[in-house]
Amino acid sequence: MHQTRDEQPTAIAAGDGGKPQVTVFFDKRTFSAQYVVADPASGKCAIVDPVLDFDEKSGATATGNADRLLAFIRDEGLALEWILDTHPHADHFSAARYLKEKTGAPTAIGAQVVEVQKLWKTIYNWPDLPADGSQWDRLFADGDTFTIGTLPARVLFSPGHTLASITYVVGDAAFVHDTLFMPDSGTARCDFPGGSASRLWRSIQDILSLPGETRIFVGHDYQPGGRAPRFESTVAEQKATNIHMAKCATEADFVALREARDATLPMPKLILHALQVNINGGRLPQPEANGKRYLKFPLDALDGAAWG
Repeated sequence: MHQTRDEQPTAIAAGDGGKPQVTVFFDKRTFSAQYVVADPASGKCAIVDPVLDFDEKSGATATGNADRLLAFIRDEGLALEWILDTHPHADHFSAARYLKEKTGAPTAIGAQVVEVQKLWKTIYNWPDLPADGSQWDRLFADGDTFTIGTLPARVLFSPGHTLASITYVVGDAAFVHDTLFMPDSGTARCDFPGGSASRLWRSIQDILSLPGETRIFVGHDYQPGGRAPRFESTVAEQKATNIHMAKCATEADFVALREARDATLPMPKLILHALQVNINGGRLPQPEANGKRYLKFPLDALDGAAWG
């Protein structure tokens, strides 16, 4: 049984023979999957896409999700080597900065985050934001390699949902976040600033060119039909049953399907809150003279209002 916010984390698969052990922590508030990816041979691990809690109604922030990750790592006797984000998220705050402050582990994201920073610093009228990626310790380019303990890891540039999206391939596992969802949910939207359905199609083709047994771990699950949360499939399963890819024989088919669907979707409720934190490496705004922190977001900057 997969866990909800208040349940125990679920170990998706035990790792041996060079396969990572993957444990998922589901944040029901944002439908987000956070992962601890561990090398059983060395006890080293990485965190992928951690969530910093934020309540948009009260403005409250909390570290419950991130602290659960740290408690799991401590209880399992693991050593944290990396804090990894797949892209600047539009639906939750990244806990990367908080986790770095607590552990000293390096943070990383895709190198094209600088293009997202340039785009959004204009939207936010934020001339002082350094748009050079210096908020992270490592910027990964397409094809870069690294290790988690003894596990080999490499980076696939996977734009389309955003300009900067990347996939982490660790052993036999691929962390694809907002590219593919579970097969019964299809694929990710592409209508954010800098998004492109054509680029997402090509990114998905790269992912689906991995070996058929490659485990695919998604970044969200919206539980279609009210089913229990699910996070893992395989390349073979995605090829055979993904409800969007199965309908699309060509890039043109996919672009038409994706753009038609995106035109019906409202913007995520936290996009203007989250991007100003996430393009700054998960840093909350600095306190002002009264000791309080303030978010800023523009009016009439994005299409996609839901007036119904």
